[in-house]
Amino acid sequence: MAEDNHLKKKWYRKLRNKYKLVILNDETYEEKLSFKLSRLNVFVAAGTLAILLVFITTIIIAFTSLREYIPGYTDVTLYEKVYRLSELTDSLETVVRQKSLYLENLRIVLSGEDTTIVTPLKKDTNHHHQNIYRHASSEDSLFRAEFEEQLAEGDVKLAAAARIGSRPDISHFTFFAPLRGIITSVFDPANRHFGVDIVSVRNEAIKATLDGVVIFTGWTLETGYTISIQHENDLVSVYKHNSALLKDQGTYVKAGDPIAIVGSSGELSTGPHLHFELWYNGVPVDPAGFIKF
Repeated sequence: MAEDNHLKKKWYRKLRNKYKLVILNDETYEEKLSFKLSRLNVFVAAGTLAILLVFITTIIIAFTSLREYIPGYTDVTLYEKVYRLSELTDSLETVVRQKSLYLENLRIVLSGEDTTIVTPLKKDTNHHHQNIYRHASSEDSLFRAEFEEQLAEGDVKLAAAARIGSRPDISHFTFFAPLRGIITSVFDPANRHFGVDIVSVRNEAIKATLDGVVIFTGWTLETGYTISIQHENDLVSVYKHNSALLKDQGTYVKAGDPIAIVGSSGELSTGPHLHFELWYNGVPVDPAGFIKF
């Protein structure tokens, strides 16, 4: 037993025995550098270095793109690609449904099938309108008489109907150009061209000209993908022949927000462009008079 304890102490002392590591000049034997080391110090230093290397390697694998080169790890951009493919698939499904509906409607029209929807009229048996009597109150009679008197004297002037193409008082509005480009067709209400055609770069984003609410998004045979926005003061802007619509009906948009992509959809389109219209109080006006494209 005493011999075993002696061996253990001897082994421990060997670990702590000091050794000198000397670096000499091979020709002059001049001492350049020396270290005093023990076996225990060398073991601790080597263990610390190994742990540090393992830690650094783990950090590199976990937080850098180098891990994709290690077997078993996937590409770091894989999830982004899957997300984009999912969005593209959803868009393609929407387009396929729209095309299928269009072809089905076209088949019904060409086959001569009856597409009229008739709602049977029901006879009103609950109300008896013959018992309704029209009787004006004395206040109403006095107001009518006063108004007719002022009208006869010329104190009241009825506004004439607005003419098509007339310039309304909307010059104080700050319009945002929906698209930067060249006007190829000007405003010509005489030929039923109630807007301007603007040619620009393909796939360019079309932007809302003012703040407002989208009141229509859809596709028609003549104008293709169309979007309309209701603004303040009874002003409506219309954007036609788009390749894609970016906003849904009922969405509130701000001036400059992207709402569509330039395209050439619809039978009346001869190339990628935007047909832009402005309607004020139900009357079309020339957008070029208010906006610099």
